[in-house]
Amino acid sequence: MNAIKNKVQLIGNLGQDPEIVNMENGGKLAKFSIATSETYKNAKGEKVEDTQWHNVVAWGKTAEIVENFLSKGKQVAVEGKLIHRSYETKEGEKRYITEVKCNELLMLGK
Repeated sequence: MNAIKNKVQLIGNLGQDPEIVNMENGGKLAKFSIATSETYKNAKGEKVEDTQWHNVVAWGKTAEIVENFLSKGKQVAVEGKLIHRSYETKEGEKRYITEVKCNELLMLGK
């Protein structure tokens, strides 16, 4: 268990087409979000669907695969690690974001 310190595995569908950023050094960055859903029954016995959105970033060759093969609605399996970071808006407000840094990607479905 020592090797599993920060590992995330998700299966979901892309909410929109990926955003591709071409870096000055020639590398690529792909940003996209995936939705995961689970269904359960609440205390009243009613079926409830809970959807969570996850921001994902991919670099290098993985970003190239994302650029060439993924689009809105596609189902993917993502493996990576959680990254927490903060940034400041133009108005000076501090914002926090959590992302999955994708190490492996598997395209599912048709």
